[in-house]
Amino acid sequence: MKSLFRIGTRGSQLALYQAELVKTFVEKDFPLITVEIVKIKTSGDMIRRGGSAPFDTKRVYTREIEEALLAGEVDAAVHSAKDMSAVLPEGLKIGAVLEREDARDCLISKDKKILSELPLGARIGTSALRRKMQLLRWNPELVIEEIHGNVDSRIRKIEEGQYDALVLAYAGVKRLGLVNYVAEIFPEETFYPAPGQGIIAVQSRIGDSETDEILGPIHHMPSTRQLECERAFLKRLEGGCQLPCGISTKIDGSRLKASGGLFALETRDWAEDRFEGGVDHPAEVGQELANKILQNGGREILEKIRNPNG
Repeated sequence: MKSLFRIGTRGSQLALYQAELVKTFVEKDFPLITVEIVKIKTSGDMIRRGGSAPFDTKRVYTREIEEALLAGEVDAAVHSAKDMSAVLPEGLKIGAVLEREDARDCLISKDKKILSELPLGARIGTSALRRKMQLLRWNPELVIEEIHGNVDSRIRKIEEGQYDALVLAYAGVKRLGLVNYVAEIFPEETFYPAPGQGIIAVQSRIGDSETDEILGPIHHMPSTRQLECERAFLKRLEGGCQLPCGISTKIDGSRLKASGGLFALETRDWAEDRFEGGVDHPAEVGQELANKILQNGGREILEKIRNPNG
């Protein structure tokens, strides 16, 4: 058994919270192991300082951490599951999935106005195309603007009047103890979350049996099934973390129910559908949902996204 267990993570407040959570669980289950958190700067952190990510960006928030994991510089990596590429680098796997937090998106606004109360032309900050297109689906008169930075700095921009509102993952706001700022939580059946939203995933090396043993006690199977379904959905759409698509999954006894959508960037069209199947076959449910969406107009939307001048 390892005497030192090194966890790689980004250095943001939320990322460190997630890594500390994993650290606490490992220390509780294996008190003789020293757990160390290693902060690693990613290309996605550079984007957050002022650039913008194209829709097909893959691994911008994970690449450098995954490289450190493959090189043996850390024993595991903690990610927000929604930041992970649909196809993992060779030699790596998802070694554990923590129990899912709330998957929904939420609105933070000045004076706590909900979406329907915002004035015409209200400026809403978000860096996600998925959120942008769904907001415009609800209200085409909204002005959606890019916003980057950590949660605290984004909320400060609301208080300074730079934006009228912003949309964030409710799980992150909740984990940081900032729910008092939330004006509205969107129903995930009508405002689809990102695949994997609200889930903390721990990545590890294939064949590292000691790490497998350490991560075993924190692995949550129902959340794993949801994540497998949602990642299969994303993979079938050949999407990165910025593809404007979303999915909601629910486990109902032996059934896994999924609904989702894919959103056009220019015409504000969308294709959405639902599918359910056996809970023991989550990847099949995700793939079939994606197939139905592709057959229901999604293929044309995807082609237009990938070839805007075609």
